[in-house]
Amino acid sequence: MSVTAADLQQTVRLTVATLGGVLDVNWEAKAGPLEWTCWETTEHIADNFFFHGAQLAPGTPSTEKMVPFAWARHRPGGPGLVIFADRKAGPEGLVRVVDACGGLMVAMLRNASPDARAYDAGVLDPEGFAAMTVAETLLHMDDVAKGLGLTWEPPAELAGKVLDRFFPDAPRETDRWTTLLWASGRGELEGHERPTEWQYALSGL
Repeated sequence: MSVTAADLQQTVRLTVATLGGVLDVNWEAKAGPLEWTCWETTEHIADNFFFHGAQLAPGTPSTEKMVPFAWARHRPGGPGLVIFADRKAGPEGLVRVVDACGGLMVAMLRNASPDARAYDAGVLDPEGFAAMTVAETLLHMDDVAKGLGLTWEPPAELAGKVLDRFFPDAPRETDRWTTLLWASGRGELEGHERPTEWQYALSGL
């Protein structure tokens, strides 16, 4: 099952709807097991949308190196990002940045040639970029949800597509979201030892 622009659009809409419903909580809380705050992790989600789309954007994308944007950290230990939300705009503004960057990535996927290839931790086709972006969003939203005290359980089909693309050796008969959390070292899966290290299986992309 390939990951499509429609899957990413669904992911963006779920993300925006979930975050938009909790604008009055403590966004400076730690995001789950991360050392980043919920605000910083949400900025990272927006940054992923923008940065992944930008790799496909040049007329001739590079298969050897990423587009050389200058990135920065707003504090020691914080995420290195290209995209930051204006703090003066508050959480509502932060969610709008996520929505805007997500829309840009969706549009890029819809217009990219299936034959396009670009570099980001490996050479990826548009479907590979879609899969990685969906994966990163689902998993980092779990971090944010833990920090903000939210329930985050994305559709099984989305989690299943990510597993098919990046974790081909993961169990097939188990709950898809629970299995994705396990495969990425974020949760337990009955009958299976929790991974201490993990990475996306990029071979064949």
